[in-house]
Amino acid sequence: MLDLINPSRIFHWIDKLINFINSIFFILLLIALTFALILSPPDYLQGDSVRIMYVHVPSAWIGLASFTVIALLSILNFIFKIKNFSLITKSIAPLGLMFTCLAIVTGSLWGKPTWGTWWVWDARITSMVVLSIFYILFILAHKLIKDEGKAYKASNIIAIIGLVNIPVIKYSVDWWNTLHQPASIKLDGTSSIHTSMLLPLMLMLLVLLLYCALILLMKYKTEIIRIKRKNIKRI
Repeated sequence: MLDLINPSRIFHWIDKLINFINSIFFILLLIALTFALILSPPDYLQGDSVRIMYVHVPSAWIGLASFTVIALLSILNFIFKIKNFSLITKSIAPLGLMFTCLAIVTGSLWGKPTWGTWWVWDARITSMVVLSIFYILFILAHKLIKDEGKAYKASNIIAIIGLVNIPVIKYSVDWWNTLHQPASIKLDGTSSIHTSMLLPLMLMLLVLLLYCALILLMKYKTEIIRIKRKNIKRI
C-alpha cells in the first residue's frame, strides 16, 4: 500500500491531475464568486461586509486542516520513517501558512465593520497567530538546517508540538469569552447558517481546495525532481 504513494510511482499521475484541475478551476471560481458576491443576500446586521466570510472561513479551515495533516504525517514519519511523508508536509506548509495569514487578514478586515476594531487579542485570534508562528518555524527548519535528515526531524517535532494548538483554536470560543461567535456549521445537522449563505461558502471552499491541490501537486513535483537530481549527482 505504501508503495502506491512512492514519489516515483505517482509521478506520471501528477501532470494529469494538474491538467484536470486547470480545466475546471476557473469555471468553478466564476460560479463561486457569482454566488458569493451577487446571488447571496447581505446579512441583516452586517450588510455586505458579511461577504468577507466567503474567503475568511474557508481560509481558516484550510489553515487548520493543513497543519493537522502535517502533524499527523509527522507522527507517522517518526514511527515508520517514510521519507515521502516529509516531502508532502514540506509541500503543504507554505500553503497552510498562506491561508492562515489570509484568515487573519480577512478576519481583521471583517472585524472593523463588525466589532468596530481592526484587532483584539482574543483567544481565537491569538491562537491563530500562534499557528502561523508554528508554520513559520516549520518552514524555517527546512530553510536553515542544511542537513536534510536533521531538518526533517526538527520540522516533525515542531509540527507535533504545534498540534496541541489545533483544539485550542477550535474550542476557544467555547472555553473562553471571545468576540467570535460559536460555530454556525455543525456536523450533527444543527447548523444555524442559512442555505443561501451556506451554498456560496461551500463553493468557495471547494475552489480554494482545488487551488491548494493544484499548488501542492506542483510543489510536490518540484520536490521529486529535486531529489532525483540530487541522487543523480551522487552517482
